Amino acid sequence: MSFRKLAGVAVSIAGAAMIATSANAGPDDDSLIVAWGSTGPIENVDNYFNTNRTGIWFSRMVWDQLIYREPKTFEFKPLLATSWELLNDTTWQFKLREGVKFHNGEPFDADDVVFTMNWISNPENGVKVQRNVNWIDRAEKVDQYTVNLHMKKPFPQAFEFLSGPLTIYPNEYYAEVGPQGMGQKPVGTGPMKVVSIKTAEEYVFEKNEDYTWGSPKGGAQVSKMVVREIADVQTQIAELLAGGIDVTADISADHVDQIGQVPGYNALQAGTMRTGYIGFDAAGRGNFEPTTKLKVRQAMAHAIDRASLVKNLIRGDAGVIHTPCFPTQFGCDAEAAVKYEFDPEKAKMLLAEAGYPDGFEIGFYTFRPADWAEAIMGDLAKVGIKATLTKMPYFALRDKQRNEGTTPMFLMDWGSYSMNDMSAITSHFFKKGPDDFALDDEVAAWLEEGDTNSDPEVRKAAYRKAVEKITREVYWLPMFNHVRNYAYREELNFIPYQDEIPRFWQYGWASS
Repeated sequence: MSFRKLAGVAVSIAGAAMIATSANAGPDDDSLIVAWGSTGPIENVDNYFNTNRTGIWFSRMVWDQLIYREPKTFEFKPLLATSWELLNDTTWQFKLREGVKFHNGEPFDADDVVFTMNWISNPENGVKVQRNVNWIDRAEKVDQYTVNLHMKKPFPQAFEFLSGPLTIYPNEYYAEVGPQGMGQKPVGTGPMKVVSIKTAEEYVFEKNEDYTWGSPKGGAQVSKMVVREIADVQTQIAELLAGGIDVTADISADHVDQIGQVPGYNALQAGTMRTGYIGFDAAGRGNFEPTTKLKVRQAMAHAIDRASLVKNLIRGDAGVIHTPCFPTQFGCDAEAAVKYEFDPEKAKMLLAEAGYPDGFEIGFYTFRPADWAEAIMGDLAKVGIKATLTKMPYFALRDKQRNEGTTPMFLMDWGSYSMNDMSAITSHFFKKGPDDFALDDEVAAWLEEGDTNSDPEVRKAAYRKAVEKITREVYWLPMFNHVRNYAYREELNFIPYQDEIPRFWQYGWASS
């Protein structure tokens, strides 16, 4: 029997279900209560100063982009832009939608697009993920509802960014309040308006009643939404089953099995684009010698039983991945990847050849569940490698890597900002930036070629070379695609998406 703690009382799942029946038999106020928070609170709800996945969920409710990417077909559709035309290799012209207003009443037009694009692309303004914006040269206003967007060089994946992380801000408001003000009182054109923010505790939204101009995102299906930051998953489960929340996206595989058996609730494990990997300090940024040796990295790749990890701990729609990108992403050539099968004896042989017949000790870092790391550490121990686990919050680990480089081995993952192009993951980590622990000039050059050529076949050829070398040199050991584990009240019209973005505004209640 699994036990959860609620209001100081230990209750079983069955017991919590009984509480739920009496405490909250069903939705009656046209509202939705969501819980998230196991990866830590949003560092800043300003979309351009956040890298947390839940921050991305927040942004899609509050702001819109120029373009919408349909999450099931990956088709691009008009959003704030009604049409577009490529004027030359480095210039897109967008015709903008008329009659749209921001939540504060400020009308949307070309001034907002020009301001947003020019502000975020200025490195002095410190946008958190420069990869998302540093391809933009400048934006210029043609007329009130026409904008030319100039790129520094041909950038074939521009629409992945324009339909993803690049949200449009109100120029007058943002110029006045900046990131701090936007983080306190966000203003967008999206389907939900922010009512209040209590950082790391609660975000309250209400339906944007003016969202009636035909957005392909669709209008909000509830009049009010409350998001509660609950870091402890056990508490989330207790709250769900006792009627305190309606849906959570943070639970474990075991919770899915348990909650799925409780009448009145559904739970599922939906596959996502998020790619997990073990990274190695192959470049020696932290002066740890073993991981700079290819045979050591190969040995560690052969020592880890990824299939067993997926089967026993990740489960659901997860599967072993051999590429440093998600297989559906443009350019992610699975045939080019060098594959490493589970082979402990070969691992031991490679370690001896590398000069470590008795193995060695290594620091292992992650922000993911300890049982995942412990399974990996158990495999490594069987070939003589003793790993010492340091579990840190994501932001602390990210900053440690960028500022110190002292993480010889790390289990991490990347959701590609939900973009279906391998430039959104592989190029981020292997083009000599702060997250690059390979620092391979050849790989960086191939990725740059793939990132900047308009010919799809040239792009594919360049990316193929990068995939082959990254896997051959074991700069990363790709692990698996993540699942997102959801649990929710069965009356909720809930749809999981592969791009790992729950469209909470789309979720309404089934009619009784």
